[in-house]
Amino acid sequence: MQREDFRALERIEVRWSEVDAQKVVFNAHYLNYADIALTNYWRRLALPYEASFAQLGGELFARKATTTFHASARYGDVLDVGIRCVKQGNTSLQFEVGIFSGLQLLNVVELVYVFVDTKVHQPLALPDDLKRMIDAYESGGSTLQLKAGSWNDLGRDAERLRMAVFVREQGVPREIEIDELDPVALHAVVYNGLQQPVATGRLVTAGKGVARIGRMAVDKGVRGCNLGRMVLDHLVQVARERGDTEVILHAQCHAQEFYRRAGFVPFGEPD
Repeated sequence: MQREDFRALERIEVRWSEVDAQKVVFNAHYLNYADIALTNYWRRLALPYEASFAQLGGELFARKATTTFHASARYGDVLDVGIRCVKQGNTSLQFEVGIFSGLQLLNVVELVYVFVDTKVHQPLALPDDLKRMIDAYESGGSTLQLKAGSWNDLGRDAERLRMAVFVREQGVPREIEIDELDPVALHAVVYNGLQQPVATGRLVTAGKGVARIGRMAVDKGVRGCNLGRMVLDHLVQVARERGDTEVILHAQCHAQEFYRRAGFVPFGEPD
């Protein structure tokens, strides 16, 4: 088993509280590392866990967890935790987790989860949509879809995301979140494999040859997986193709590095 065997890798630094009297990571923490990797696996599939599994009609319950130790991790080590789905049964999923320090394999964890009806606590057949998304991801593909269109076409889903992020999460007044530019803007929305909206943004004209991007929002449960960059790149490309020579945006200060990585340059003082 090698790091390259995993498409999904999470980086974890060993904390002092995870080291035992032998000055190595206490054995139970390897299961915690595996659980962190599994949580992020759903994020990589762009599945906000609670909403997605509610739509799928069940939950995943742990049935089996085993660990095989090859070497020890120590305080301050930076670990790469890889996870992959290696088997899909009728009602269960089997995951394999490899925990590495550099190129050295420290631990292998096997996890088996059963898809369960939470009301009667009985196993359910794995949903075809879930199996399809896992197959696509593990084969190097994606089930994400970006749609661009008018407010009439995409407004309901764009508004749903913006209400969750800007109004409920950040406290922006609802009455100023939806404005007079929405009906004339081009909107982009990214959908996951369940057709749930997970990221959005809009493009408006701000002057001759100038486009402005704004209202960028990503579902809290799937941030950090380049969905915002997917929206941003598409809107920049649209602006370029329609002949705009400049693209501007107003952004929150905490998002400055995100836009800097996309090629934007800060200008002026923060409001």
